[in-house]
Amino acid sequence: MPEAVTDGRHGTVPGEPLRRSGPRFLTRRRQALGRLAGWSLVESAQTFLFGFALARALDDGFLRGAPAVGIGWLAAAAVCVGAGAYGTARVYGAVADLVEPLRDSLVRKVVRRALYAPDGAAVSRLTHQVEIARDTFAGLVLVSRSFVFVTAGALIGLCSLAPVLLLLVLPPLLLGLALFGWALRPMARRQETFLAADEAIAEETGAALGGLRDITAAGAERTVADAAGERFDAEQRASAALARWSMCRVLALGISGRLPIVLLLLGAPWLLGRGVTPGALVGALAYLTQSLLPALQSLMHGLGTSGTRLGVVLRRLTAEPATGPDGARPHLTPHRGTAVELSGVTFAYGPHADPVFRDLDLSVPDGGHLAVVGPSGIGKSTLAGLVAGLLEPGSGEVRRPAVADRVLVPQEAYVFSGTVRENVRYLCTDGQGDQDGSDADLLAAAEKIGAGALLARLGGPDGTLVPSELSAGERQLIALVRAYLAPAPLVVLDEATCHLDPAAEARAERAFAARPGGTLIVVAHRISSALRAERVLVMDGTHARAGRHGDLLRRSALYRELTGGWAHEGPGGAAAAPLQPAFPARDADGVDAVAGSRLAGDGGHVVAHGPGRQMQDAGDLGDRGALGGQ
Repeated sequence: MPEAVTDGRHGTVPGEPLRRSGPRFLTRRRQALGRLAGWSLVESAQTFLFGFALARALDDGFLRGAPAVGIGWLAAAAVCVGAGAYGTARVYGAVADLVEPLRDSLVRKVVRRALYAPDGAAVSRLTHQVEIARDTFAGLVLVSRSFVFVTAGALIGLCSLAPVLLLLVLPPLLLGLALFGWALRPMARRQETFLAADEAIAEETGAALGGLRDITAAGAERTVADAAGERFDAEQRASAALARWSMCRVLALGISGRLPIVLLLLGAPWLLGRGVTPGALVGALAYLTQSLLPALQSLMHGLGTSGTRLGVVLRRLTAEPATGPDGARPHLTPHRGTAVELSGVTFAYGPHADPVFRDLDLSVPDGGHLAVVGPSGIGKSTLAGLVAGLLEPGSGEVRRPAVADRVLVPQEAYVFSGTVRENVRYLCTDGQGDQDGSDADLLAAAEKIGAGALLARLGGPDGTLVPSELSAGERQLIALVRAYLAPAPLVVLDEATCHLDPAAEARAERAFAARPGGTLIVVAHRISSALRAERVLVMDGTHARAGRHGDLLRRSALYRELTGGWAHEGPGGAAAAPLQPAFPARDADGVDAVAGSRLAGDGGHVVAHGPGRQMQDAGDLGDRGALGGQ
């Protein structure tokens, strides 16, 4: 599967990526925020009119003996309630446009982290913490925008009734909000401690369940139970500390939401003596009890409980692990001017398996173009996995860019149901390569790769893509456009063009080779890929040899064998004439030894200097039958 880019960096201090990526996430969704604000304004219009209409109904209607006027004002308030309900229905649609992209992004990050550095807490992150983030973010958006618009409507209404009312409402409101803001950070720290304890419980109990037989056989039930009990005790202590700090939220709500009501009632004689009408006083009480107090309750409950939890969960989900498996560093940064470095790398798929390669040294410069060739099953895809970070060496060092700066495109291209834009922008996260108004960069990339006609047939960026309706080659074209648009400078193509014809393969590889600031590593499917590369790595069992095409033809018997046996294409993908040996003759009879087939009876065959398909006459070179001689 392709390795997507992320915004984090290994070893980043928790909280810093969230402060950067959070505003970017919202900024890229300005249209959704605009719709949310517009419909919230419609919804909150009833807040202003409710208290104002109630005051006018009393002062201008019922208290003056004009019940028809009073009923008219109340009817106007009722109409606004219906309009507010319509706005509320549209608010949820705008909230979904913010919530679902966040959830999808978090799921991708958790899965990538679990694949790279698996641990016992991965299940808790994916099944529990991601859903916490999704639900609490939705709730936080709802209560925050509700508080802003409802509070604004209530304060404007109080000012329109009698500005002096603000003297009794604003001071306790601001004081309570300040107290609540001061307590948010300590509550967040206690919430983080609680979630860490929850992860520890998941890891401890998971290990215990997986080893119940061994635990019983060793008589370690009490030891394991005590260890698990310590985890539960730690969670209980964290929960108690969080509850103590939550009392600040209750106190802040009392000061900002309930104290203004008490002050308004106690100051009623003073207010009435200064020209405040009975209707205005009743309207002010309605603003406080029916609008401002509920909004404050929702805000403080949402931010104090769900909001702090959301901040902690997002930091934990988006932070890259500081260490990889077994405490090793996830990656070593290549030296300046170098994209990838392998130093003395040995890799095997098990402690008792033969190494795929041993003591491999390789350096790929920034902007370089390397082709990797060798017989099937020799370890080319293993090398691609090491470079991409999907595998770690048994010994030696692999210096590669951070996860955000590398992308792997495998042979089996991954596409999913959705629009073309969603598929090819899949690796463009965190504001990098995002859609512009015209999708000009998307279409330009498709033309360079050779997928322009395919995108046009699918209906352009907004066209619907159904994986089952695409051929293997068309899926590869989509994956190639996706990798080209990704911000990662290092691209590894692991036979990613094997289903394309030679001309299409050449066009795609040339596009990646010319990509500004890009480095390309190709696991070659055809000899033409090696001919286009600046350097070629020939893999032969546990050994490897790197060099230019002409140099390898002179020095590597295996490369000569691969070159002679590979399908060869001329310019534009047309079939070329049969291959001529590309090295000088060293035998008076016009033959040279080539690498053997390693089959039983192989005595080191020879090939004549002539067209690759030329047949030799019977009896030439003392023909003595199959496997009987040369």
